[in-house]
Amino acid sequence: MIKTMTNERLEECLTLVKDALDGMKAKNITVLDVEELTDVMERIVIADGTSKRHVRALADSVGAAAKEAGFMPLGREGGADSEWTLIDLGAVVVHMMTPQAREFYDLEGLWSSPESLAELVATPREKKAGRRN
Repeated sequence: MIKTMTNERLEECLTLVKDALDGMKAKNITVLDVEELTDVMERIVIADGTSKRHVRALADSVGAAAKEAGFMPLGREGGADSEWTLIDLGAVVVHMMTPQAREFYDLEGLWSSPESLAELVATPREKKAGRRN
């Protein structure tokens, strides 16, 4: 992977994210090192919100803190009534979820196993015999 942040800047970003989540009383904050598994990001932060409203407040807090510190979010996914909101800070992607969504999607399980990730890679379908393109 081509690093998008220096190690110092990455740690600064992670500290900022964890502080913003802690300040809003997020639960079960987990940081996954996925640098060797993907070229898209270096760390994934996952945190529980107690409700959809709490998830939204966590995302608002992380987004505001990131902008203030000069980490401009590349994107945000998840609406006002969502159980899962994601903020993309480049090398760090933050997932704020209700406990039910976190259990259902099991990002920790998915990203802890290269074999699980390999199963998600799309493979081209075999061309049907006699079919014209």
